[in-house]
Amino acid sequence: MKNKYLYKKLIIGTITLGTLISTGSCTQDLEREPTLGLTSTVLYKDFNNYKPALAKIYAGLAIGGQGDENNGDGNTDIGGIDGGFSNYLRQMYSMQVLTTDEAVIAWSDAGLPEMHNMTWNASNPFVAAIYYRMYNVIAVSNEFIKNTTDEKLATNGISGSNLTEAKYMNAEARFLRAQSYYHALDLFGNVPYVLETTDIINNPPPRITRPELFKFVETELLACANDLKDPKTNEYGRADKAAAWALLARLYLNAKVYTGTERNTDCITYCKKVISSGYALKSNYGSLFMADNNLNNPEVILSVNYDGMRTKTYGGSTFMVHAAIGGSMPAAQFGVNGGWGGLRTTKSFVSLFNGNSNDQRGNFYTSGQNLEINDITAFTDGYAFIKYKNIKYANNAPGSDPTGNFVDADIPLYRLADIYLMYGEAVTRGGSGGDIATALGYVNALRTRAGGNLVTSINTDFFLDERAREMSWEATRRTDLIRYGKFTSSAYIWPWKGGVKEGKGVDEYRNLFPIPANDIVANPNLIQNPGY
Repeated sequence: MKNKYLYKKLIIGTITLGTLISTGSCTQDLEREPTLGLTSTVLYKDFNNYKPALAKIYAGLAIGGQGDENNGDGNTDIGGIDGGFSNYLRQMYSMQVLTTDEAVIAWSDAGLPEMHNMTWNASNPFVAAIYYRMYNVIAVSNEFIKNTTDEKLATNGISGSNLTEAKYMNAEARFLRAQSYYHALDLFGNVPYVLETTDIINNPPPRITRPELFKFVETELLACANDLKDPKTNEYGRADKAAAWALLARLYLNAKVYTGTERNTDCITYCKKVISSGYALKSNYGSLFMADNNLNNPEVILSVNYDGMRTKTYGGSTFMVHAAIGGSMPAAQFGVNGGWGGLRTTKSFVSLFNGNSNDQRGNFYTSGQNLEINDITAFTDGYAFIKYKNIKYANNAPGSDPTGNFVDADIPLYRLADIYLMYGEAVTRGGSGGDIATALGYVNALRTRAGGNLVTSINTDFFLDERAREMSWEATRRTDLIRYGKFTSSAYIWPWKGGVKEGKGVDEYRNLFPIPANDIVANPNLIQNPGY
């Protein structure tokens, strides 16, 4: 059975952690202590409260607000934008996928067309949404970390097995904070920096530079890798050592972008730690993204969990399924009650499969769809792309929500296939500790699983396309294109890149998103990213 305890307890539990973020700046957000049904002094004296408190951090990735059992996006944690629309994973998709060759969206909500057109500015509501979502997680993490230090645990009389578990939870909170700071590092570069010990009541948050933030994330993840539970021993959907190793590998693979220095050997080191930890590929590629993808899944290292009856959000996998259905697509075959007519892909992405219709990773719906995108607002322009389904692989039944509104499929943050590909790319980039033969074996294992053609040789350029094939719509594409120098440049163009049908290069400064205008005004320590 899926472990939905964390989110269910958050939504309908008796301990209410309350709304953290309101309309305004990150400076204001980070000054807030979580509004607790009980004060922190009382709350952390009872170990029974620890798991619901930790749940609020995890839920910051999954749902939009405090909500209730009927609406996980209600009482949104950030103001100024709908809770479902501003969902953490939904906006990671906007930043990492809609800005690339992997997707376009038909909707014309203010600020949304600018994502694929690459014309966003510092007032874009979707850029602001992911920024404040990250700092929501950071703020709640800081509060939990502050109250679960060794000193606080001793003061509150937490002992025995409860003490052991509390220390593991502290490590999880530090991991989740580091993960959000990693996203800030990747998307924004130079950002506000606040820890649980920082005095932000009397002073606005200080600014940390990108290389300094890289060092902090690295140091925290290395510490978490020692303090978290061993791989595969924590509850499903909660972080363990392997999650820290996977994020370290991703950090190191992109180190040159963040710091100017390659760290490919370190990437290989942490990929090997994950690979040797007992993970294996799931036998069927499509089943990774179905309603029962939590079952018999040896591949996923860490996921964000959804349940159509208990995590009712219009973000996450609910968005991924509904928004990708339109035109003549039969919604019932996807386990939902209808499509939202939004997401399709571009012919540049389609071409990466070279007409290999046997490759399950290139699952396109073409009936009534045009390959060419003449009008982004027309769902039938651009092939539809099938990734997530609210259908159970085991018996082809729909998900748990009888209305067909909300989706059960969990979203993997880190999985073994990604580790295989990071290992291979790092080897071809000159990292030590790995070898081409092993990397080739990993690539062909993925291709065998998906029904793709086997390859006999690989190089660095190969991995950019192979990652798109394997990891499509999993919020890695923008980062990958930047690493290869192809996100903003004219070295690689796709339809409507730069806002023109044929595509064009854009200014390099768009490799970073702008710090939201509200935060620049509110915090004199911040400096806007160049170009904005």
